[in-house]
Formats: sequence, C-alpha cells, structure tokens
Amino acid sequence: MAKWDITPSGVQSVLNKVIKAADGLNDASTGLESGVTGAAAAAGTIKAGDYENGHAVLKPGRYGPPMPGAEGLVAAALGQFIQAHEKQLAYIAQRTTNSLTGARDATNEYVKGDLAMAAKAQQEALKEPVIHMPGDGGGNGGAK
Repeated sequence: MAKWDITPSGVQSVLNKVIKAADGLNDASTGLESGVTGAAAAAGTIKAGDYENGHAVLKPGRYGPPMPGAEGLVAAALGQFIQAHEKQLAYIAQRTTNSLTGARDATNEYVKGDLAMAAKAQQEALKEPVIHMPGDGGGNGGAK
C-alpha cells in the first residue's frame, strides 16, 4: 500500500512560489507583446509617407491601418514569430494553471481523507464497549 506524507502548509508554500513565478511569466508575456508591437510599428510599412525626419512612424490617423501585406519585412517577420509561438505560450499558461489547481485539489482531498479517517477512529473509540460475561448468552467471557 502506498504511503503518503503530505504537509498541507508545505504544499501551500510551494504553490505560492509557483504563483509568484507564474505572475512573472505573465508580466514577461505582456512585455513581449508590447515590445513586438512597438518594434513592428517602428519598423514601418511598405507604404510611402511613413517616414518623418528619416525615421519610420506609424500614422494610423492619417493613413489608416495598413492594408494586409503592406507591413514592412521586419513587421511581417515579427508577426510570424508571434503566430508561431502563441500556441506554445498559451499552452504553458494553461498547463501552469492546471498544475496549480491539481496540486491544490489533491491536497484538499488528502486533508479530507485524513479528517475522515480521524473522525472514524474517534467514533470507534467513543462507542459503548460490549462486555461478554461467562454464561451470558453463550459467551465464555473471552476465555478459549
């Protein structure tokens, strides 16, 4: 039979550390999205007139959003990079959430099991004892 040795407070401590690390991943993901968007905008488009003073500028108010395929090569490559990796990033986020939830739920069930076993042992200990005396209903008082 398998023996379990789980310390709920220890599990909670580890879960808190993982949550903190996961928050860091979320912040990094947000930063990546913002950085890639900014880089793509700074890279300019193929359309003429997207430059001022020798620098590429994004002018959605003046020119409107670029037509599909009008983005520059760097912006297109960045978009392809994000598309190629967004499923993997979403997988990592979902896997982390599932792992945290599973560890929490398993620990809660472990505690419930311990409490159920303790309650059963306590109920057994509190039962009225049944004493069999010799000659009482055919019993021999425990003698063999």
